[in-house]
Amino acid sequence: MTVRSSWRRRASLYAASLACCVASLAAVPTGASAAPAPVGSPAKAAAAATFTDDFNGAAGSAVDGGKWQIETGDNVNNHERQYYTAGNSNAALDGQGNLVITARKENPNNYQCWYGRCEYTSARLNTSGKFTQAYGHVEARMKVPRGQGMWPAFWMLGDDIGSVGWPASGEIDVMENVGFEPGTVHGTLHGPGYSGSGGIGAAYTLPGGQAFADGFHTFAVDWAPNSVKWSVDGNVYQTRTPADVGGNQWAFNKPFFLILNLAVGGYWPGDPDGSTSFPQQLVVDYVHVTTQ
Repeated sequence: MTVRSSWRRRASLYAASLACCVASLAAVPTGASAAPAPVGSPAKAAAAATFTDDFNGAAGSAVDGGKWQIETGDNVNNHERQYYTAGNSNAALDGQGNLVITARKENPNNYQCWYGRCEYTSARLNTSGKFTQAYGHVEARMKVPRGQGMWPAFWMLGDDIGSVGWPASGEIDVMENVGFEPGTVHGTLHGPGYSGSGGIGAAYTLPGGQAFADGFHTFAVDWAPNSVKWSVDGNVYQTRTPADVGGNQWAFNKPFFLILNLAVGGYWPGDPDGSTSFPQQLVVDYVHVTTQ
């Protein structure tokens, strides 16, 4: 997510957990040369699944705590309007193989945000301390919400953020959508010298005036040393390499962890208005990561 550094504010809180967990998490690099295969054998091994969540479970269940942790609080750096809640209040399985992240116009517990009493609740999940990987195919099938002020995202942060901070950690935005662009999603890189509004990326727009909220779509990156390639429903729409970062550091040859969230309002999408209906939902069918 652009200009987001709630992580700068949270870095000290996460540093200890990041440090203790990094040693036990093995990155899964790809791209190494293999010995020539015998005649008649496949020249390339099949991709191995390294992270799979199909969100199967009883309706109302919380996400698998062995795979995800739930962040709580607000985000003053992006001027988002929601409070991210714990448990299954705003992130729960629907009993039909989906995770549903729900944004509501409510404040049942008198949550306090940077602007005063919070007006909205939502959820944000990440795999820090539970799953990290360098390189591979990272994919989610999702249906985004609709409406002014909605800001769903599927993205990744460098696992060293607790020690180097953002944007030196690097950030790979697999998919972001802002409500005023219902037919467009964005894929972006952020790193030292190209962060926030200066991030490097591109947009993908559906043909024929379609909206992403009308159905499920698959968002993915194919990530290799010195290369990140984005696709929507299998259609590749951009590839980035160190040649694109203007002589700055390429911050993406190391392990990253995954993040899913639904923000409400902020600098980029603007705040909800009278045309925005609530609740709104980011529905996630699956998140899959493989070695290639």
